[in-house]
Amino acid sequence: MRIDSHQHFWKYDPIRDSWITDEMSAIRKDFLPAELKKVYEENKVQGCVAVQADQSEKETAFLLRLAEENDFIKAVVGWVDLKSATVEERLLHYSGLKKIKGFRAITQGQPDDTYLLNKDFHRGIRLLQQFGFTYDVLIYHYQLTAAIKFTEKFPDQGFVLDHLGKPDIRNREIKKWIAGLKILAQHPKLFCKLSGIITEADWKNWTYNDIYPYLETAAEYFGVERLMYGSDWPVCLVAGKYKQVIEIIEKFLEQVNDEEKEKVWGKNAIQFYNLAI
Repeated sequence: MRIDSHQHFWKYDPIRDSWITDEMSAIRKDFLPAELKKVYEENKVQGCVAVQADQSEKETAFLLRLAEENDFIKAVVGWVDLKSATVEERLLHYSGLKKIKGFRAITQGQPDDTYLLNKDFHRGIRLLQQFGFTYDVLIYHYQLTAAIKFTEKFPDQGFVLDHLGKPDIRNREIKKWIAGLKILAQHPKLFCKLSGIITEADWKNWTYNDIYPYLETAAEYFGVERLMYGSDWPVCLVAGKYKQVIEIIEKFLEQVNDEEKEKVWGKNAIQFYNLAI
């Protein structure tokens, strides 16, 4: 079974979605389940995890509604204000909704003390474990040191690193990323998504050989037991087609056996997010 552990839906709003720049014009439109379902049928993907792209509970409700209407959306990673004094009440509310499995904040590029080193944020993270929720870590490669300090404070929390920590594939910078990833991966409950890979490369000129060293490093440090496939659709469309993302992972997994392939394609995501399949 193939589970896409990382994709997004939105009804395009030029103000809310101002992060979509002119060079990303290919994704300046609505992306909804009907379109993705066709993509999945073409690529033999049976289910997905819808991940927040906007920091609002309004979007969390939007994603949950789509998940209730579309069975192939197996889970939602939403947003809640983890720094709020009332976060425990909100988590109690979400604990009664079966398809929300975890949360994420847009920490990439933010000053480290805004989230990763923030005491109020840490309080919210501590509450996640109490309610059985996961947390997606979204950072750029240069934030790995702060992410290490952050995750080591919560040894029992289920974390997953989005997009391999956004390495600078485009400029082929890898040494500092490798050093940081090696330490981060020592957290026993931290998984890694093989997602967002072509968007961190040269959008127009990337090759498999550009991406392979980063996948190989992630596999070395996390092992097949803590890797999961993710597309980052529709963001991936700025650099290629969904089928190309699938083909990269297929080629990379040629070196492992069928049981190990099944783990990366779906079993690890099912385990991590406790999906009802």
